[in-house]
Formats: sequence, structure tokens, C-alpha cells
Amino acid sequence: MNVRRPGVSSVKVQKKRTSLTFPRAVPLEAWISIGVEIFSITDASSWWLGDWLIYGQNRYPDRYKRAIEASSLHYKTLRNYAWVARRFDVSRRRDTLSMQHHAEVAALTEEEQELWLDRAEQEGWSVTELRRNIKESKATGDRIQDVTAATVTLKAPAERMRRWEQAASRAGTSLDEWIQRVLDREAVELLQHGDLVGVGQRHLPL
Repeated sequence: MNVRRPGVSSVKVQKKRTSLTFPRAVPLEAWISIGVEIFSITDASSWWLGDWLIYGQNRYPDRYKRAIEASSLHYKTLRNYAWVARRFDVSRRRDTLSMQHHAEVAALTEEEQELWLDRAEQEGWSVTELRRNIKESKATGDRIQDVTAATVTLKAPAERMRRWEQAASRAGTSLDEWIQRVLDREAVELLQHGDLVGVGQRHLPL
């Protein structure tokens, strides 16, 4: 594995099946680049295994037996890789998101898959954040909307923005996402009860 980046000397590490050995001194940027490369290969290998298994499915009746014997992977793991790979044509796979992101939406319709993956890309969601947002959407019965449909500009005093940012941080989400959740709750309560008195002050501090 050779790592070459602008301003970074080539760093050679020794790869073995059970180890990765570094030279005595590795610049921080080169070390980070190696980690990124390893992660990319790891995620790509899941897609590769899925496509490999699909190829075998079309040609070998005992595909899973041969696959398990060759890879030492569990049947369920191989089956999941192949299932996700089947759900996403190569042209629809996002190289900015992991296979696990795709797995989270694989059971949805193609339209919903695209919308959720768009949101995950634009919001920078982790797999956990994507899973949580999908779960919340199902719980409230809200349908995921195309995030490119509308843009809202919000102006507020600096002190109010700081309080909102603190609340969003405590909730473990971005300010944009926190505001959307709060406004969604406001909308649901208003539409259900027809009364907004005190609701805004309870959820979105002024």
C-alpha cells in the first residue's frame, strides 16, 4: 500500500492478512490518508461481495455453499450483501455514503430510497442518524420530502441563535435538523388541536 498525496512523501506500509506494519515515522497527513484508504476498501469490499454473489447466483446453483467455503463469511452476511446490491443498480449507488447507509433504506421504494439518501448526503448523516430519522418519520406518519423542493431563510437575533445551537447540540443533531423537528412538532400539534398558544414557547425558545 503506497500513499501519495500532495506535499506528503510516499509512505510504504506492510500489509498482511492479520496486520498492518508502519515505518518508524509517518506524517500525520499520511497516516490519515492510509486510514481513509482502508475504510474505502472495506466499504467497497461489501459491494464487491454482493456483486460477486449475484454473479454466482446466476451461474451456479450451489452459489451460497461455494461462497461460504471461499470467504469464511456467515451465510446471513453474504445474503445481506447480495440483497442490498440487488436493490441498488450501480448507477444508483452513492460513493459518498457507505453500503450500510444503503442497507438502511433498501427495503423502501426506489423513490423513498433516493430521497433519504439525498438527505443523508446533504445533512452529512451517519448511519445511526439516518436510521433514527427514518424511524421518527415512520412513527409520526410523515413522508420524507424532496429536500430540494424549498429553501427557507431564517433571521434571528444572535442570542436566540446561540440558545438554539445549544439546544441542537444537546439533542445531538445539527441546528437545521433541530429546527425542522421542532417546527414539525408545532405543525402536528396545531393541526391536531387547532391551538398554538404556548406551544412555540415550549419547544422553540424565543
